[in-house]
Amino acid sequence: MTTPAPDSTTPVPRAVPADRRSPGRSSPGAAVGGGRAGGAGRRDSPPSWHTSRLWMNVLTYAFLLAGALVMIGPFAFSVMTSLKTPQQFNTTWPLTAPDPVTGENYVALFGERYDFVVPIAVTAQVVVVLVVGQMLTSILAAYAFAQLRFPGREVLFWVYVSTLMIPAVVTIIPLYSMMTSLDLKNTFWGLVLPFMFGSPYAIFLLRENFRATPSDVLDAATIDGAGPLRRLWQVMVPMNKPILATLLLITVVSQWNSFMWPLIIAPAPEWNVITVATGALQTQYAGNWTLVMAATTIALAPLVVLFLVFQRQITSSLGVTGVR
Repeated sequence: MTTPAPDSTTPVPRAVPADRRSPGRSSPGAAVGGGRAGGAGRRDSPPSWHTSRLWMNVLTYAFLLAGALVMIGPFAFSVMTSLKTPQQFNTTWPLTAPDPVTGENYVALFGERYDFVVPIAVTAQVVVVLVVGQMLTSILAAYAFAQLRFPGREVLFWVYVSTLMIPAVVTIIPLYSMMTSLDLKNTFWGLVLPFMFGSPYAIFLLRENFRATPSDVLDAATIDGAGPLRRLWQVMVPMNKPILATLLLITVVSQWNSFMWPLIIAPAPEWNVITVATGALQTQYAGNWTLVMAATTIALAPLVVLFLVFQRQITSSLGVTGVR
């Protein structure tokens, strides 16, 4: 049996010399081996964004910690100084911890010489009256500007809000003349009467929030027979509790820290508020810094407690304002 001769027309594959092979082409074994050998030397490093994110978090927390120290530092210094004796404060570095801790400054404040109970009581009464008056009138005025229609509403609103640009110092002399003409100097009503009614800032803030209340809710209340006041107290106020809590805190802090007007209209010791009484502890020739810091700590304590109570409402109001 003979093998047929190959056809002359059929191409016969020829071996390509190694030196003439294309440089980009290699045998499968070489490719695999080369990939393994090269991969060992060129292993990819971990993604760099993990490191960047870590450093950003570190810098963010460091910045927040520095801000917290700056804000808390004065309060901590006040408490530390109030727990020192005058001799210890004058002979040691101011940031040294009290050793030993003493409460004689607080005892002296509530003794017969300073009688700090009277300023605290006067301040508490003034703040309560002013907060109730300002919150009530501000809510009513903001609701009228936001929901009721009457001629000149927008003009009246913006004219009233423009009074925010008038410095408070400018109104001191006219207010003092009015109060003295009414024989209200060194009286409780002299302290509270000029500031009992709604402030432009409070009315502006509440008006913007009242205008954002969905009209469908108000229309449903109207269909149910609710009048303007019922819509205000049963719809508007419950739906805007966070912003009302924030405004309440702002009003309390501003009135609690009021100094200039109480100093001018009620200089008598029996009508001194806590800020005026604290200022009176520091005289020109005697530096009662430990007493002053004890009084400052007492003045700060109610505000800190109030903030801790309303912090959730304040955070909610910031979120709601941002969404709107």
